Amino acid sequence: MRQSATAKKIMVAAEALFAEQGFAETTMREITGAAKVNLAAVNYHFGSKKGLINAVAEKYLNPLAVSVQGAVEERQQAGPEGTISAEELLEILMRSLLQMGKSRQFALPVFMRLLELIYMKNQQELRDAMVSRYSAQFSPFIALLKQDSAVMADEEFFWRLHFLLGSIVFTLSNFQTLVAIEMREYERAAEIERTLHRMIPVLVAGLQARADHTPFTRI
Repeated sequence: MRQSATAKKIMVAAEALFAEQGFAETTMREITGAAKVNLAAVNYHFGSKKGLINAVAEKYLNPLAVSVQGAVEERQQAGPEGTISAEELLEILMRSLLQMGKSRQFALPVFMRLLELIYMKNQQELRDAMVSRYSAQFSPFIALLKQDSAVMADEEFFWRLHFLLGSIVFTLSNFQTLVAIEMREYERAAEIERTLHRMIPVLVAGLQARADHTPFTRI
């Protein structure tokens, strides 16, 4: 369904504020002020702040999910027996993130803020909604990633996967700060495409490291 001009104004204002401040930190008053609409307009088009967040989430997650799923299916058809290495899978993910970032002004900051929100302890409903909505599209990607990882229990892979996501979220959420640090230390500025690419061997090594369940020894 096509959005009205008012709904688009609300979305544009919300995306800019969410990218800058975060979802939880942005108030409805700030959104209505930036969009120059009243609260009734937001409630009419989106039902509530929660509805607005869901609309923004779908605006960014839908194309990402479609891009990843399409690239995986295309690679499976081209490769032997449909196998894909962890390195190739992460290349697909990074390319999809970059494509999303180039297509929309606030895409990467909003996406990172969204992941931060989903991981908050009081966002179980949002997590459940996102898993229900996108699990079918991302499940083949995750299954193939596990296939090329070290042999490990499902519980261990769960943590490795979230370490991977955490690394991406931290890097992209703090990219401008990291650029400033690199500029000061090495007198050169990082590029986001190069940064995402150089993460891949580190993330692959983490997935393929032998699972060791030896507990820490108390000193």
